[in-house]
Amino acid sequence: MYEIIFDKSAEKDLDDLSSEITRRVIKAISKLAIDPRPPGVKKLQAANENLYRIRSGDYRIIYAVTDEIKIVNIRRVRHRKDVYRNL
Repeated sequence: MYEIIFDKSAEKDLDDLSSEITRRVIKAISKLAIDPRPPGVKKLQAANENLYRIRSGDYRIIYAVTDEIKIVNIRRVRHRKDVYRNL
């Protein structure tokens, strides 16, 4: 199993969401501990790092995976229209 850690910006993103959306997003994030690259995952090509994206309704979860130490680092959780700005 992978350990899930959040950047401060991702924690702020979650705080800004409604409770219903937060529950749905947290459920999707918790599944990343078992499989960090589930079906439907997209690797972001424009990024310098190994960043991935999963969907949760109209929201996107941007994260990095470090396989050597089994960590999933959640970077952003935002609406699809805003998530890729200033990435």
